[in-house]
Amino acid sequence: MTPCIQIKRVYEAADPADGFRILVDRLWPRGIRKDALPYDLWPKDLTPSPALRRWFHEDPDGRWAEFSQRYRSELATAPSVDEVISRIRPYDTVTLLSAAKATDHNHALILRDFLTQRMG
Repeated sequence: MTPCIQIKRVYEAADPADGFRILVDRLWPRGIRKDALPYDLWPKDLTPSPALRRWFHEDPDGRWAEFSQRYRSELATAPSVDEVISRIRPYDTVTLLSAAKATDHNHALILRDFLTQRMG
């Protein structure tokens, strides 16, 4: 079974319909206490590397296509991919949690597609 993977900002309230919740930012989200964010997993190696994140944030619109390729390359060698897939496979719904403001240019979109393809 392949779960439905959705994306949600960490600042939105948790909902039972979120299913298995995965924090997909390398850094803890600003303004949120650690005990105030319910999540089930925080696989930091599935987030963009610090160097890639810094490079992308210099020009998100102009670097989106190349960022997508570079991030997919990082994901292809991330040690926890198979473990994460085995953890989420039993769920109907998985929610990727990110603090990113941009909804059309953020790494959670790439991660969702990558995981969905790997489980396909």
